[in-house]
Amino acid sequence: MSKTLIDQMFEAGVHYGYSKSRRHPSVRSYIYTTKNKIDYIDLEKTAAQVENASQFIKTLSQTGRTVLFVGVKPEARDAAINAGNVLSLPYAKDRWIGGTITNFPEIKKRILRLDDLKIKKEKGELEMYTKKERLMLDREVDRLERYFGGMLTLKKTPDALIVVDPKKEHIAVVEAKRMNIPVIAIASTDCNIKEVDYPIVANDGSRGSIAFILDTLVQAYKDGQMMK
Repeated sequence: MSKTLIDQMFEAGVHYGYSKSRRHPSVRSYIYTTKNKIDYIDLEKTAAQVENASQFIKTLSQTGRTVLFVGVKPEARDAAINAGNVLSLPYAKDRWIGGTITNFPEIKKRILRLDDLKIKKEKGELEMYTKKERLMLDREVDRLERYFGGMLTLKKTPDALIVVDPKKEHIAVVEAKRMNIPVIAIASTDCNIKEVDYPIVANDGSRGSIAFILDTLVQAYKDGQMMK
């Protein structure tokens, strides 16, 4: 399995890191080589990390736990949305809203507000309002959809996070750590992998690399559901 996984990761460009000058000390042992000042990741070690994270995902899935995907930057957004939709799990798609985990009761109110407005709009129940009021409500829906549209299935604080680029999404990682929520992270060579529970040292700036790893984790979640 590992050899096949390594071949697939190589084809997806998972092994490309950033320049050596950007390397974080915590990933030193995960560097296979450096050419033209660019670090290349040791895919054997990344494969072991992927398999370790996959086993953890399976245990979560078997017990029906909720995983929140955090893929906000443009290279990660489509893959995170796809992963969430495939599994009917929540995802953050445009930006991480501070307090999503640490102040979830307040965030939940906004999610419920969005859900309520969307249902009423679909049923035509907003037609009773004036044109100006409907315009205001439409703007509210658009705003809430942007920030919380991927979280309609989030009924409680998540049991784990899958984060693309923990350096960029450090607020999400800090919130999860504060609430003792484990974090799986696709982290390139500029990230401090000691800050997350299940790091996957990999190219976090390529759509192909991100999509491949998220697809692998999605499959692990599906496998866990089959083992119930």
